[in-house]
Amino acid sequence: MIGSVLVTCSAKSNDSAAKAEVQAIFSSVTSQQSPGLAVLVQQNGRIVFQRGYGARELRSFAPNGQQTDFRLASCTKQFTAMAVMLLVHDGKLRYDEPLTEIFPGFPAYGRSITVRNLLNHTSGLPDYEELMEKAGGVARWTPERQISDSEVLALLESESRGKFAPGTQWSYSNSGYVVLGLVVAKVSGKSFPQFLRERIFAPLGMDHTLAYVKGTNQVPDRAYGHSKKDKGFEESDQSSTSATLGDGGVYSNLEDLAKWDTSLTKHTLLSEPEMRPALVPFKLPDGSLPAHWAGGVGDSDPLAGKPVAYGFGWYLDAYKGHSRMWHYGDTVGFKSAIERFPDEKLTVIVLANRSDLDAAALALRVVDLFLPASATAASSAASNGSRARTLSAR
Repeated sequence: MIGSVLVTCSAKSNDSAAKAEVQAIFSSVTSQQSPGLAVLVQQNGRIVFQRGYGARELRSFAPNGQQTDFRLASCTKQFTAMAVMLLVHDGKLRYDEPLTEIFPGFPAYGRSITVRNLLNHTSGLPDYEELMEKAGGVARWTPERQISDSEVLALLESESRGKFAPGTQWSYSNSGYVVLGLVVAKVSGKSFPQFLRERIFAPLGMDHTLAYVKGTNQVPDRAYGHSKKDKGFEESDQSSTSATLGDGGVYSNLEDLAKWDTSLTKHTLLSEPEMRPALVPFKLPDGSLPAHWAGGVGDSDPLAGKPVAYGFGWYLDAYKGHSRMWHYGDTVGFKSAIERFPDEKLTVIVLANRSDLDAAALALRVVDLFLPASATAASSAASNGSRARTLSAR
C-alpha cells in the first residue's frame, strides 16, 4: 500500500519517487470526466508538488488546477481566527471579552462566554442547525433561501441557555465561528469579507481568495461541489447553510494557500508571541485534554471518539511523533484538508470538489511519503540495525 510506506525525503533522489507515488495516489481516484481535487506539497519554503485532477464542473469539464477556487468549508476557521487575533493585536478586542459586551442584546447566558471560548469551541453555544430544525427550518431555509449570519445570531439570542457552562467542556461549534465572523464585522466596522480582504488576503497576495457572498462577489475559476449518486455525479454545491461566513464561507486555491502557509512560517501577519495563543490547546478545568470528540449520531468526523487538542482555528496534535497543526473541511459537495508540520517545514493540502473522497485521509497518505521518520522510530530502527549487525557478525 502506498500510504503505508514511510520514507525520508533524503532517501528519494530529488523526491522524484515520492512525487510519482503522489501522482499514483490521486490519478487512481479520479478522472478527467469526473469532479476531482487539487493537491499541494510545500516543503522547506518551496512547492515540491502541485497538481489538479478531474474537472471543476461537469458542464464544460474545465480541469481543476492550481488556481481553481474550492470552498474550504471548515478550513475557513483558521482565517476567522486570524481576523480575531488581528483585532486583538489592534487593541480593539480582548480574548477574555464577554459576548454580551460586543452584543449587548445577547441573553444573559452570553455573559460568561468569552471570545476565547468561541475560538477554541468551549462556548457551549447551541448548534444553529439544530435550532433551524426547531424553528421549522425545512420550510423556512433552503439552498435557494439560505440562512444568514444575522439569522443565526437571532436564533442563538432566542435561547435562554447554552449546552454547558463555558470552558467546562469542548464541543465543535459552527455557531461559535459564525458569531466570530459577526464579532469581526461589529468591532472593525467593516464586513467580514472586506476585513479578510484588507487585512489578510491582499497583504499576502492571495488575490483569488474570498469570503463568498452570493450577489456581492464572484468566485474566480470556481469549482462546483458534487455528490456521487447511483448514475454518476450530481452537482450539490449549495445547502441551506452555505451562506454563513465565519464557519465555512471562504473559497481559495493552491496558489494562494501556499502563500498563506508561507506567511504562517514567517509570521508575516502576527509576531511569533502574538501567534502563540492560537497554538495552545484547550484543557479542561482539571488540566487534561478533552477525552473525546463530542460528535453526534452518525458522526463521520475523523476525530470521533478520540482525544481532542484544539487551539484557535487549528487542531494541535502529534502525528507519528511529529507536532502538527491541521484542519479539515466537509460540506455539501466539498472536502478539504490542510496538514502543517512546522518543525519539518512540511505542508500538504488537498482540496476536493466531490464529497465521496476523504481529503484528510488522502492528505496523510501524502504526508507519509515526505515526512521524516520520528526520532523515536529512527532510534528504534538504528537500534534494530545495530542489533542485526551484531548478530550477523557472530
